[in-house]
Amino acid sequence: MKFLDSKGRLFGIISILDLGAACVIVLVILGIFFFPGSMGGGIAGDSKTGTKQIEVDAIVRGLSIRDPQVLLTEFNESKKANFIIRNQPSGQVDILSVKQLPRTVVVPFTDGSARAVPDPRIDTYSSDLLLTLGGTAQVTKDGPVLGSSKVKIGVPVELEGFNYNFNATVIDLRIK
Repeated sequence: MKFLDSKGRLFGIISILDLGAACVIVLVILGIFFFPGSMGGGIAGDSKTGTKQIEVDAIVRGLSIRDPQVLLTEFNESKKANFIIRNQPSGQVDILSVKQLPRTVVVPFTDGSARAVPDPRIDTYSSDLLLTLGGTAQVTKDGPVLGSSKVKIGVPVELEGFNYNFNATVIDLRIK
């Protein structure tokens, strides 16, 4: 009996191509179920150094709102907000403090100096807020990661609650 016949079959039973395809399928199944590797839970390539509490200061400029006190009251009652970075939900954060910032305008003076003075324009539907948010983040060699997104100064974030959804910018970050 020949090892290979004229049609390319081993011992006249199975084709070499069919045997090769079966071996590939078996290896793929073994690779998936017995050697799954590392998946999920962070950004690929980052070595995690631990979980720590962080505080994030975010500023909101020109928030269009009829009554800012209603929003401030909700922040004080709920104390939580959904945190979204680059359109990726990053869990909930604690609202540690909220401060309504005064609206100012820079005015030049005849001596060449300039000073910030209260804005004389009546714009009752626009507010500036400074929020201090707290949460638990994975601290990597590249910085803190909330959910699956890095948090850094200058990153635009989105805060969402029961009756609000607005954008802010991270201006400070403290790792506790």
